[in-house]
Amino acid sequence: MKLDQQVYRKRREKLLAQMPEGSLLVLAASNLKTRNNDAEYPFRQASNFYYLTGFNEPEALLVLSKGGEHAVTLFCPPRDPAMEVWTGYRAGPEGCVERFGADQAFNLDEIDSRLPKMMDGVAQLLYPIARDAALDTRVKGWLETLGKSVRAGAVLPQSLADSDRLLHEMRLFKSSEEIVIMQRAAQISAAAHVRAMLACRPGSYEYELESVITAYCGSQGARFQAYTPIVAGGANACILHYIENDQAIADGDLVLIDAGCELDNYASDITRTFPANGHFSAEQAAIYDLCLKANEACIEAVKPGACWNSLHELSVRILTEGLVELGLLSGDLDELIESGAYKRFYMHRIGHWLGMDVHDVGDYRVNGEWRKLEPGIITTIEPGIYIAPDDHSVEERWRGIGVRIEDDVLVTDSGHQVLTGGVPKARGEIEALMNNGG
Repeated sequence: MKLDQQVYRKRREKLLAQMPEGSLLVLAASNLKTRNNDAEYPFRQASNFYYLTGFNEPEALLVLSKGGEHAVTLFCPPRDPAMEVWTGYRAGPEGCVERFGADQAFNLDEIDSRLPKMMDGVAQLLYPIARDAALDTRVKGWLETLGKSVRAGAVLPQSLADSDRLLHEMRLFKSSEEIVIMQRAAQISAAAHVRAMLACRPGSYEYELESVITAYCGSQGARFQAYTPIVAGGANACILHYIENDQAIADGDLVLIDAGCELDNYASDITRTFPANGHFSAEQAAIYDLCLKANEACIEAVKPGACWNSLHELSVRILTEGLVELGLLSGDLDELIESGAYKRFYMHRIGHWLGMDVHDVGDYRVNGEWRKLEPGIITTIEPGIYIAPDDHSVEERWRGIGVRIEDDVLVTDSGHQVLTGGVPKARGEIEALMNNGG
């Protein structure tokens, strides 16, 4: 599932329209990263670069010029037929013009001679300041080169600005084309979670369930996960970013799986918690139902105009009230919230933006105030309760229970749409699936 090049062209045009007249924007692609010796990690393009180009090769550079002779310039490695036998076809400068919408394109080895000239006299130079150390160094070098020609008439940029300020606001709001891809990614991931539930048995290893997830996603065209899957049996679920996934799952354990595939560089993100033997214990059920109550209430509150932080505040109130009712906290509800007493059991926030990155870009505060939700934003909703196995302040029957329930939710014109509804979360539905195959 790929976006048409016209989508990338429209994005560049929208960004150029927001740039000051006479400005220049510089953005670098990702590089290949070594895993060990001469083996490399699978290549994943930098999100901002891919968002504007759809170009999925390493070591490239994009230059956008507002008011210049050529609006879109790409630099990339030249074609090398001998190397392409080993590494595959490359577009080269010709392909950047023919297939990726560049007005002009050059070999990468021309960049140090051309970039200072392109920066000469621009009103503003935009790039991701202090976010890409290699690009920071290169920009400094190009400016130093340009500065050496000032006495010959060269003019340094009047100002520097952070390109992410514009780009990240654009990326926060998903177009209809992006929503189609993210809905498909969520559907694939949801079906993978269902298969993991069906495959789970006491004595299974966490990595076996991980392989069920990744194999199914790969079979549906989503070769990569958006992040390293978390498959946590028993007390491992109390480690928020547990990724070892190498332990046996015992009878009576809950299993927390946090996993989502990536499709055309767009993420999904789902968490479900279920009993390894197909039956929740009384304590597990009580914690699970409380998390589900918070999950459903916060999803219901997602709508245009809702304050982002109000969702988190709602989750805190519901979970704290429930913890008091279960005897895991004691005291006045408002005082427990004010003091942060709940953070022993609920230490993260209700969710995060979702898009090309699993923790996607976009400010949560605007002009000092919490952002109001608007159509096109996709957020996760993921309340959780984690009772550490060594927390002797609670009765032993509660210790080692970790539950999180996470969905991907699109803000629509009229309210919201849950993208991850394809995997059950009601306790009865989970038990029916695991015991009766659905």
